[in-house]
Amino acid sequence: MDGARAGYGGVVLVTALATASALALAACGGKAEAPQAAPPPAVEAVSIGAPGAASDLTASGTLERRREMALSFRIPGVLTRMSVEAGDRIAAGQILAAIDPAGVDARQTQVVADLERARREAERARKLYAAGYVAKARLDDAESALKAAQAANAGAAFDRRWASLSSPVSGVVLARAAQAGEVVAAGQTVLTVADLSSPLVLRLPLPARDAARVKVGSSAAITADALPGQTLTGVVTRLGQAADARTGAVTVEIEVQARPELKSGQIASARLSAPAADASARAAFARIPAEALLEASGDKAAVLRLDGTTARRTPVRFGGFDGDDALVAGLPPGSRVITAGAGFVSDGEKVSVVDPRALARSPSEGPTRKVAAP
Repeated sequence: MDGARAGYGGVVLVTALATASALALAACGGKAEAPQAAPPPAVEAVSIGAPGAASDLTASGTLERRREMALSFRIPGVLTRMSVEAGDRIAAGQILAAIDPAGVDARQTQVVADLERARREAERARKLYAAGYVAKARLDDAESALKAAQAANAGAAFDRRWASLSSPVSGVVLARAAQAGEVVAAGQTVLTVADLSSPLVLRLPLPARDAARVKVGSSAAITADALPGQTLTGVVTRLGQAADARTGAVTVEIEVQARPELKSGQIASARLSAPAADASARAAFARIPAEALLEASGDKAAVLRLDGTTARRTPVRFGGFDGDDALVAGLPPGSRVITAGAGFVSDGEKVSVVDPRALARSPSEGPTRKVAAP
């Protein structure tokens, strides 16, 4: 009897525990959540073009007139006249500025007096030499002194002409760098002017490897903030023959159709279609971002190609790097290869392709996976 009671008591205890557990689960919101499957990793992908296809170069530069001049005085002095402002139209030969000529006039008076004295000395030396009273060296010294005085007089006359600054071209004043009453040094820029009859050009600083792909006569699509929504056609007219010592960039000059809205000094962008470097040797290769390569050894490499939403490891032939791109062969045109996130995806794994701007976290952090709460 006592055994039966003990057995009955055990059943009651188990039942009570089960009931308590059920009540606890109900209080927590019902039955426990089953763990959810992790979402596929988020990756970025690009479509590749046809082998040997040209790629676009995009760069920004400054619009300028081909002929722009910084005007200055040859001699120092006090600026007494400035007759133009930035933006004024000017004609060739027009007087734009002047300095006080008093100092120049004083110097010219001095050199004229020196010239007259040198002439008298030279004439006297000739007569004495003809009469045999002086040596030939004395006459030669007098002749040399006369030539020096004549040169000084010519220089003073030239300086006097430079006391007034006239425009060498018909155009427009771009900038005014001094005001009347200021003391200006020789060679100090006073005005910057542009010849409006010269073409408007866009000067682009390009890396040497990109500049080597550009040819004179190539067309370019030009855009500028001054012409929103409009695209102008430009033509490459000149290629720099020397790189900038600080940046290593080579200047490419593009002639642009002049429009009243476009001003010197404005920033514009150009898009040029240029063949890849060594195009003849690399015509069979397509360009993909370098980060799409999983590995490269010699002429062998691999990428992850998208087959629907599945990543497929695909061997390719590697042709080297061209700037930020890798050259590969063996992928059909239009294939999509994984770029960001390729190093964290396995062959045959399902992936989710996203816009890079939509990624909330770096691919190096791995995909976000949900974990059921306990």
